[in-house]
Amino acid sequence: MTLTPDLAARVDALLASGPRRILGIVGAPGAGKSTVAAQVADAVGPAAVVVPMDGFHLAQTELERIGRADRKGAPDTFDADGFVALLTRLRHPERTVYAPEYRRDLRNPVAGAIAVPPEARLVVVEGNYLLLDEHGFGPVAALLDESWYLAPDDGLRLARLVARHEAFGKSPEAARAWSHGPDENNARLVAATAVRADVVVRLA
Repeated sequence: MTLTPDLAARVDALLASGPRRILGIVGAPGAGKSTVAAQVADAVGPAAVVVPMDGFHLAQTELERIGRADRKGAPDTFDADGFVALLTRLRHPERTVYAPEYRRDLRNPVAGAIAVPPEARLVVVEGNYLLLDEHGFGPVAALLDESWYLAPDDGLRLARLVARHEAFGKSPEAARAWSHGPDENNARLVAATAVRADVVVRLA
C-alpha cells in the first residue's frame, strides 16, 4: 500500500514542522480510514504509530446498561473525554503512552494495547468524529496538527461496510440493515464535519 505523491508530500511537510505531529484521518463508516492510516504509517516507518479512536468505544455491557447498544458507533457511545485526555498526553512525549484498541471479535476495547513511545514522530489518529463539535469531541480538532477527510464513492463505501459486518458475524440481512441504518445516520453526521478538515481526499 502506498500513498499518493500529494499525500506523501503533506506527510513530509508535517514531519518537518516539529518533533512530534498528530495527523487525523476522518471519514464516515467504511470510508477507508484504517487503510489510509496504514499507508501513512508504512510510508513513515517505525517512527509512526496508528491510534484508532475506536479504542474509546464504551464496553458492550455498558452500552446495554444505558440502552445504547442498538446504536453502537454513534457519538454518545464513545468515551470522548478519555479520547481527548489521550490526545493531550500524546502531545507531550516524555514517556511511553498506552492507548486502547477496539477488538471486533470481542466487541470491546482492550486497554493498553497500543504503545506510543517517546521517539514516535508521527501519531496517526483515525476515527469518525475527530472534527465533530458535539458530544465531548469539540476539543479534538485543536489537538490535531493536520486533518484529512476521506471522501470515497458512497456506493463503494456502503458495499465495503456491509462486507465488513458480514465478516464479523452479522447475517447478510442484518449487515445491510445496520449499514443503511445506524451507520448511515452516523455517516451523515460525519459528512457535515468535512468543512473543518485541512484537506478532502477523494478516493476511487
